[in-house]
Amino acid sequence: MPASNKNQALDNIKERFALEVSETYIKKALGKKWRDHKNTLKKEYFKKDISLEEKLRNVLQGMLRYQWKDTVRFWNSKKGEELSSGQRVGRLQLFDITHRKKDGSPMTSEVGEIMEKLKDKKAEYEAIVSSDSSVNLEDIDNRIIIEVLGPESQAQAEVQRLKDQMTQMQASTGEKILQLKVEAASLKEEAVARETEQNRKYNELQLQLQNMIQMFQLSQKPPS
Repeated sequence: MPASNKNQALDNIKERFALEVSETYIKKALGKKWRDHKNTLKKEYFKKDISLEEKLRNVLQGMLRYQWKDTVRFWNSKKGEELSSGQRVGRLQLFDITHRKKDGSPMTSEVGEIMEKLKDKKAEYEAIVSSDSSVNLEDIDNRIIIEVLGPESQAQAEVQRLKDQMTQMQASTGEKILQLKVEAASLKEEAVARETEQNRKYNELQLQLQNMIQMFQLSQKPPS
């Protein structure tokens, strides 16, 4: 959500309610609600199996026609697909991936605040991109990093940190692969043991069946 809209929403809230939390917290909550709302709109109204023309005609209640058309055209564009699919890993996504713990939470509270600022800036630039097709996604990532993290010299230092963390992640991945190989070997041994036991039981049953047949045949012979 653009900062101007967020400030306007905050003013509206302050007119109606006595705030018991900080304005920063409310702005973060507004940003998250806005992102969630956009994701819901896209899931429920854009991803329907209908033509682009039909999507453009189905203007949602509460939205201006030109706003809806700009939004749908952006979602349908190559840039919109790249942002949605996650196939293209930019600097923002790389920062998010490498600054989280194993449970998915930010490494520190400071990192969490930076992530929120990055998300808010990204939402502002996405609003610009939806109406200006000449803006490059790579440029957007770079602009946001510089604006939030500081001048390029600081950004370069942050990139180096990312490289170091990526190296650690690769080492961790190697350990996981080794663990999976050990588990696979153990499962294979268990499967072989089960098959051996099944064969043993099958042979025992065959022997019992043969003995029963012989006993039956003997019982059918007339006494001499």
